[in-house]
Amino acid sequence: MRKLTMEELNRLTVTDFKNTQKFPLTLVLDNVRSLHNVGAAFRTADAFAIEKIWLCGITGRPPQREITKTALGSTESVTWEYALTTAEAIQQLKAAGYVVVAVEQTDQSQALTTFLPDPARRYALVMGNEVFGVEDEVLALCDAAVEIPQFGTKHSLNVSVAAGVVLWDFLIKMGLATS
Repeated sequence: MRKLTMEELNRLTVTDFKNTQKFPLTLVLDNVRSLHNVGAAFRTADAFAIEKIWLCGITGRPPQREITKTALGSTESVTWEYALTTAEAIQQLKAAGYVVVAVEQTDQSQALTTFLPDPARRYALVMGNEVFGVEDEVLALCDAAVEIPQFGTKHSLNVSVAAGVVLWDFLIKMGLATS
């Protein structure tokens, strides 16, 4: 066994990536305070070729050193937009026909393992603040909530890790991750 070379990985250029069809998923970062988490979300968004990232409220925006360091160039490939409030972003997404799903533990959340996204729909996944989670005002605007089952002593995952888990799960269940 040997690692593949960069040439063997056959990755797209930034220009080619921008021109490819994206998966019908969008991340909404609701007041994410860590610039490293923002950068990791960009890198994950690039890896899974999602449509866009919404950066809301206090969430940092490129270019910032900590974002750029973690994003490894994905701030150049992934489309992003800023909204002063997460509610504003969600209203725009709903008007565009997205199903808005909070990734949060609520009294009505469904285990990610049992949630079945409709492959014919577009989804916006709301990821909350590292300490406070998704704001109550934002939860009230969401169509559903999912939570990642956990089996240890902690009640949550890092926001960027959670984004990767949920995006991958949605891609698999929607039949979009074929290779």
